[in-house]
Amino acid sequence: MAAAPPDGQEKVIAAAQHIVKSLANSKNAADDMIRILSGFDNRFSHMTDLFPPANPNASSLPDSVPEGHDDDDRERPLGPGPDDDDLDEERDAAVEDAMRVVEQWDSPAAGDRLVFESSDDAEEYLAAAACLVGEAGPRVESALQVAMSRLEEEFRQLLIRGTVSLGAEDLQASLLRRLSLTVPAFSSASSVDLDCPSFANHGGDEGPDEPATPAGRWSSVSDGEISPYLISPDTVGTLKDIADVMLRAGYGPELCQVYGEVRRDTLMECLSVLGVDKMSLEEVQRVDWGVLDGKMKKWIQALKVVVQGLLAEERRICSQILALDADAEEECFTEAAKGCVLQLLNFGDAIAIGKRSSEKLFRILGMYEALAELLPELEALFSGEARDFIKEEAEGILVRLGDAVRGTIAEFANAIRGETSRKSLPGGEIHPLTRYVMNYVRLLADYSRWLNDLLDGCETELETGGDNADITPLGHCVLILITHLLDKIEDKSKLYDDEALQNIFLMNNLWYVVQKIKDSELKSLLGDNWIRKRRGQIRRYSTGYLRSSWTKVLACLRDDGLPQATGSSSALKAALKERFKSFNLTYEELYRTQTAWRVVDPQLREELKISIQEKVLPAYRSFVGRFRGQLEGRNFAKYIKYNPEDVENQVSDFFEGKRLNA
Repeated sequence: MAAAPPDGQEKVIAAAQHIVKSLANSKNAADDMIRILSGFDNRFSHMTDLFPPANPNASSLPDSVPEGHDDDDRERPLGPGPDDDDLDEERDAAVEDAMRVVEQWDSPAAGDRLVFESSDDAEEYLAAAACLVGEAGPRVESALQVAMSRLEEEFRQLLIRGTVSLGAEDLQASLLRRLSLTVPAFSSASSVDLDCPSFANHGGDEGPDEPATPAGRWSSVSDGEISPYLISPDTVGTLKDIADVMLRAGYGPELCQVYGEVRRDTLMECLSVLGVDKMSLEEVQRVDWGVLDGKMKKWIQALKVVVQGLLAEERRICSQILALDADAEEECFTEAAKGCVLQLLNFGDAIAIGKRSSEKLFRILGMYEALAELLPELEALFSGEARDFIKEEAEGILVRLGDAVRGTIAEFANAIRGETSRKSLPGGEIHPLTRYVMNYVRLLADYSRWLNDLLDGCETELETGGDNADITPLGHCVLILITHLLDKIEDKSKLYDDEALQNIFLMNNLWYVVQKIKDSELKSLLGDNWIRKRRGQIRRYSTGYLRSSWTKVLACLRDDGLPQATGSSSALKAALKERFKSFNLTYEELYRTQTAWRVVDPQLREELKISIQEKVLPAYRSFVGRFRGQLEGRNFAKYIKYNPEDVENQVSDFFEGKRLNA
């Protein structure tokens, strides 16, 4: 038999007995109430000894019936007995004590003190409130309302005061401390202005930077990795105790309203800390691109933090605090989280339907990728109508972001075709348009997973030919953009009056295009055969340069048109003098101009120099060797100014981009 309870506790225990007895008709309610009361204070630790469980098959009953008892004793329900009058008196006393505790905290003497500033006061008040649940009478009902009102307000204060307040970096670090998160790397291509008629202003050595890793690539997150608590663990336990009593008393709606209000404001504040501010469509349209670019970047990062960190943690906390009622848990979480989610989605929608311009493409792609990858996890956080609503909204935004991607790529194609700069680059170097377009196009390959779906079925602008019969939608798009680029470069070559420099310019730019394709994922999109054909075109440009530059030089070294060498004929000498003078002038002009030209690729530059030497040196060496005897004398050096070795050495200066005075 259980030991008698200590003195001074009879009234409280009597109240507990009454609660259990009044709940005896419910299979589980008595056990639940015992658990609640025993959690408040160790004074109720005897509860399981004093009262048999509501479930007659509970494991606390002995396997066999003690001598002197029949089997029916196990199943006898709690009901009136010889000591009922005593129990009623004890119950009434306990209820009276409970009302006294509630009224004491509602009196002016309590001041502004909070019950839950003291763990002892909190235990006493919760036990008193629990004791009043289910009791009848105007005074009891009034006391219960007062108790619920106080618990509601103290629940609110605990939610507010127990929330961890962090700055942006600390918030991300704390929420994702144990997440193996790959922070998206963003290309500066998305922040370069393409919304203008000329690309010439966007020159630089390399154009848009290359990303270290594709933007928006997330690593997987396994259960239990998110840390730490958004609410301290001790506070979560106290909030759960309050929630249990309020839910038992039928005050679930009031509880959910408080939870939803406080946590909604907290999550919205976290969203603001992460850099995602509430903006209307009009504000998004008006903001400068430099500012909007930063906000889009923060949105992509924040979506990861919110879905896998902030909301996942909120869901866990909510399930702990409201474990007693699954419906209340769903309602509270939905009310807390929906404002945060809708603000994220609304910004994404504003971007999707906003003005299209080329510089936005990679940010829009990053937003599309992040939302598409995180949508299943976002959906899983909600249930019922809320889940259906979030899913429908997010999928609609994905559709509109996809439309924006396609429209922005079309805008980029138009920007290439509409580029109108008329300034030629000195030395025939790589045009800024070429650098920009190729780095832009190269970045598209990082999103091949999404772009192949988004571009599938788009109308084609050109025939790909048999060599690209199996080309992907993205490959076809890239081919269109590069074709537009090469057409434009061909037009720009006409800005040079010198045909040789036209060939150098075309050679440099096509080499850059091929190199960017060969060294990236673009190679798999366009194929080896496309690259081979363009290399053949580079060789043709090289041949065209040699022909247009050195034909006149070689013409000076041919025997055609010279008088027959008959002794020291004055006619021959005069003709040779003119030939050597023409050679010197033509060669010196080439040296002066073409040492200022630049062939970008070192290997291509050396190949061109070798080609010049192979064409010119043998002819010059032979011509000098055969006719120098005709010009020996006092003015010999005036006509044969260069030895073959001099020419050979000077050819090494060609195409180095040197700026020499005439």
